[in-house]
Amino acid sequence: MTDQVTHHVTAARSVERIIQGQAVMDGAGVKINRVLTQTLQRRLDPFLMLDNFGSDKANDYIAGFPSHPHRGFETVTYMIEGRMRHKDSAGNEGLLTNGGVQWMTAGRGVIHSEMPEQEDGVMEGFQLWLNLPAKDKMRAPWYRDFNGAEVPVFETAAGAKVKVIAGRSHGVDGAVQREVTEPLYIDVDLPAGATFEQQLPEGHNAFVFTYRGSVTIDGKAVATGRMAILANTKGTDGVTITASEASRFILIAGQPLNEPIAQYGPFVMNTQAELHAAVDDFRAGKLGEEAQA
Repeated sequence: MTDQVTHHVTAARSVERIIQGQAVMDGAGVKINRVLTQTLQRRLDPFLMLDNFGSDKANDYIAGFPSHPHRGFETVTYMIEGRMRHKDSAGNEGLLTNGGVQWMTAGRGVIHSEMPEQEDGVMEGFQLWLNLPAKDKMRAPWYRDFNGAEVPVFETAAGAKVKVIAGRSHGVDGAVQREVTEPLYIDVDLPAGATFEQQLPEGHNAFVFTYRGSVTIDGKAVATGRMAILANTKGTDGVTITASEASRFILIAGQPLNEPIAQYGPFVMNTQAELHAAVDDFRAGKLGEEAQA
């Protein structure tokens, strides 16, 4: 556990709306709850997508995600439980296990695969797509794996156990920091009846996704499998979340880029011309030979 500083919220954000998510199939047939869909990309800028996967049925996940390309954004894969092996076209390889995180900056291009390395039991986690600013979209690719023990954790006086994947919470720095989008990504395990407060910059877009139990935010219930988009109300300085029962949720926030979004599948750029160039580069074999771990 990491030492932490208590930060109280004086004017809490309310809930703008509750999102249920969509059941989709991705990869080679992996069942996913797509919580942050393309229609929410402008509202939740700089975040492009959030997938929640979770099943104890091997047929729901075993086919995994064979080799596929990315350009123009970052992916953050967080494994709650399970084993996922990833490989990329530059020869990098790693294994994500319980509590581990992979942060990958696709930049100008990477081709990688993410394949389950288990044949039974629960496979559960999240993949978040974080946009890159125009000036960084064609930067060199990069990634880093963090095992569960490398992600900072602290406990509040109220008993909340908090994993800080990105940004800063209660004075504790997360595993990853990003200058432009300034993402906050925390996983909170909150006992029944306990309250957790998190300061948030006024202009940052933010949402909460509950994946165990049920929490309330400003009087609104956010049940298991639901996402609450937090209102961007002037004068607010954070969010206050209370557990109706023992609960776990992720809280994600970031600085909007306010730039055009042009997306074609796994390519996210600013213009249609840049998308055409990405597709041409992929077809010509010019995408994805250089990711630096």
